[in-house]
Amino acid sequence: MHITFDMRIGGTEMVIKNIIDGSDTNLFTMAILCIESPLGPFAEDLKKDNIRFFELNRQPGFDINLIKKIRSLIKDNKVDIIHCHQYTPWVYGVIAAAFSKTKVIFTEHGRFYPDSSTWKRKLINPILNMFTDQVTAISKATKQALIEFENIPDKSIEVIYNGITPLEVIQSDVEKLRVELEVPDNHTILGTIARFDPIKNHPMMLKAFSQVVKQQPNTTLIIVGDGEERANIEACINKLHINKNVILSGYQTKPQNYLALMDIYLLSSFSEGTSMTLLEAMSLSKPCVVTDVGGNPEVIIDGENGFVTPNDDILMFAKGITKAVHSILNTNHLGQASKNRFESLFSESNMNQQYHSGYNALITKCRSEFIPKNKDI
Repeated sequence: MHITFDMRIGGTEMVIKNIIDGSDTNLFTMAILCIESPLGPFAEDLKKDNIRFFELNRQPGFDINLIKKIRSLIKDNKVDIIHCHQYTPWVYGVIAAAFSKTKVIFTEHGRFYPDSSTWKRKLINPILNMFTDQVTAISKATKQALIEFENIPDKSIEVIYNGITPLEVIQSDVEKLRVELEVPDNHTILGTIARFDPIKNHPMMLKAFSQVVKQQPNTTLIIVGDGEERANIEACINKLHINKNVILSGYQTKPQNYLALMDIYLLSSFSEGTSMTLLEAMSLSKPCVVTDVGGNPEVIIDGENGFVTPNDDILMFAKGITKAVHSILNTNHLGQASKNRFESLFSESNMNQQYHSGYNALITKCRSEFIPKNKDI
């Protein structure tokens, strides 16, 4: 049973969906417990595949009744393993499963910016860890944060990188989109796909892009997304006088054609775990320019499949973009390197193999502990 906040569209939710989609139904029966509602779009997709959902309504503060409800669901459904995604579901899940046969996995999917903790968490987390059978983090940076901010021992944490199914697009649809957006044939297309949130630092990207346009006027930036920062982003574009070179597409439910249209993928965030869209860009052989935060420098190797620049550094981000544009206009070796790195480390099958191996080990352990011992066997 996967325990999470909900199944809205996001990185954590996509990981859960990919784990379930890639599971062997002869070995595992999986369900999802959401501690909040509404469930979200991914839930509707999984329900069509007969995946069971349990929906609870977490109350503000520390909800003791939620623990009782989770424990009851675990007992009534004879759950061998609960896989808790993110810190809060872990806290509720591990307490609910304490002193039962159910094994506990906790996966940390990313950190807030700026990172922090409290003395209470640092005190209680080692105790919670004693009742947890496996802790995983989606990057080495996330693992280090668990050690530093959550007081979870290094030896307890395994790194399992996020994995996705490589995107497939129809090239004629991509070319049609280019015509619809009226992007000139001789333009190099940069782009990003992210919610309009302060943590994504779109203004820095736009300021860097305005410097690139001065040297490379045949360049277009496509920004896919929407959110609370839209007015600020539009104001920034106007202030920089780059309206003719920037396209705001708005939110797209299926943005794969936009991603395929981009020659270079940009990620300017103040903080990241392991960006799923970054992996999707790599699966399409896109060189990427990213900030040196979270899991980014583990996904993009500077100078190999893109460029990694200091956080919130306009000048260096602009230089990274310029170097990537030069690569596109010449050999585009960065793009092929992106595809190769994706296939070796970040495929869905690679991720699922690691998680499912852990599930198998814990189920074997769980059942062996409750098999009556017979001296004659």
